[in-house]
Amino acid sequence: MIRVRTIHAAKTWTGEPADRITLDREDRYRRRAVLTGAGGLTFLLDQPNAIHLHHGDGLELEDGKIVEVLAEAEDLVEIEADNTAHLVRIAWHLGNRHLPTQLADKTLRIRRDHVIEDMVAKLGGRLTPISAPFDPEGGAYGHGQTHGHDHGHHSHGHSHD
Repeated sequence: MIRVRTIHAAKTWTGEPADRITLDREDRYRRRAVLTGAGGLTFLLDQPNAIHLHHGDGLELEDGKIVEVLAEAEDLVEIEADNTAHLVRIAWHLGNRHLPTQLADKTLRIRRDHVIEDMVAKLGGRLTPISAPFDPEGGAYGHGQTHGHDHGHHSHGHSHD
């Protein structure tokens, strides 16, 4: 099976892709997987560590062909605030809950969650449901993946009340 040789960041590769593959956020965080593009091209992603693929990345195969990664649209909510300080305050509360959050120019994006949406509304945030690719910030130190809490199996020394 043909393998991915190199992963090119979005906008660093040129030309027309041989195929395209559309993946949601979880499916874009991989170490090893057999993938099939929309045009039927099947290939193996086999990396030493799990990586996060971003919308527009180019997967260069052993034969030099490029497969473009597209981020699948997901059900999100876009959050706006009165000013930057207000938006930072809301972002702090989302981060305190270890919630994957996409930082945009003057907005935040999170996956739909009625409990979190209620909290943001109570903090004065304005919410707009949207369908869009979701590309949240990485984990600590800018890499890895962030995960929401599952309070049923661990304790980590701080309250979320």
